[in-house]
Amino acid sequence: MTTIRLRQHGPYVIESNDVRIVDWNGVEYPIERRPVALCRCGASAKKPFCDGSHSRLGFPAAGTPAGPGSEDAPAT
Repeated sequence: MTTIRLRQHGPYVIESNDVRIVDWNGVEYPIERRPVALCRCGASAKKPFCDGSHSRLGFPAAGTPAGPGSEDAPAT
């Protein structure tokens, strides 16, 4: 099973060795690091991968944790 974890105010992290990232033309991106971190702030210079730009920007992810016991606490 593949797990996609949302980091609070950070990237989508795909925790699987059995994953491919493919663009709209079917071209596969080489994956250099595992787990795979995909940008969700839109500022990464390495799109679709995260380069840490969210930290510099102070990216405020919308939403709340999925439920009790969630790893990341809600923003204060």
